[in-house]
Amino acid sequence: MTPQLQGHAAMLLFSALVAGSFSLGALAANEIAPTALNAARFGIAALVIGVAALATSGLRAQHFVAPWRYLVLGGLFATYFVLMFEGLKTAAPVSAAAVFTLTPVMAAGFGWLLLRQITTPRMALALTIGAVGALWVIFRADLAALAAFQIGGGEVIYFWGCMAHAVYTPMVRKLNRGEPAVVFTFGMLLAGGAVLTLWGWGDIRATDWAGLPGIVWITLAYIAIFASAATFVLLQFATLRLPSAKVMAYTYLTPSWVILWEIALGNGVPRGLILGGVGLTVIALGLLLRDES
Repeated sequence: MTPQLQGHAAMLLFSALVAGSFSLGALAANEIAPTALNAARFGIAALVIGVAALATSGLRAQHFVAPWRYLVLGGLFATYFVLMFEGLKTAAPVSAAAVFTLTPVMAAGFGWLLLRQITTPRMALALTIGAVGALWVIFRADLAALAAFQIGGGEVIYFWGCMAHAVYTPMVRKLNRGEPAVVFTFGMLLAGGAVLTLWGWGDIRATDWAGLPGIVWITLAYIAIFASAATFVLLQFATLRLPSAKVMAYTYLTPSWVILWEIALGNGVPRGLILGGVGLTVIALGLLLRDES
């Protein structure tokens, strides 16, 4: 398998795992402060990835030269996750997932600013189609709401988090100095966990950890192991093999995966017009993944 195909396979799995955090996150978002939940998430994920790093490539002093790089990346991802769970307090999972699909447009812009990665005409068309599909879902296929630009507060909060995610993607390639993906992820998780602990210390102390409902612990376990430890490695792995816009193109699959999660959790199926917007995001994915040659 070529490095490019390896990157695509990693992002396909990434999109499937990420989707679960929307549906589960919406169930737990109002039960615990986002900073407290994500501080625990980063801590657990750092432990898992640290063990994996020791068992594979090892942790060497040269991997942690210029530790400020990990603080930058950890701060960006910490911001993304806190704003995601803050937004999920009021935003529907499918709608939040649609906001997430705006990330490739922003990633393409930041990819050019930071790495001078060029967006070809077909990629620009695909990003435009994907953005239209995302907006169609975000505004719930309501043209009146779109005309009045009536967007929910949760979606707005999460949008700013997605911007942090979009910056993170090209920054991985810019700041990586040859460290293995698992080691680089471990450094980012440690730094992100430290930032979150300092940022949310008041929320962490105020949380009645013993009295939290079961859904919070289920969500924490899922987002720490599957939607953090695993996806961070997959994202780092793919970012070193694919352009930023193509890496983030897989976010276009997220609404489709979330719909499946919502059906599995008994929350029903979105109405047909909204599914049309999801269809546009899938078309955008297909255009983005075609070989430019």
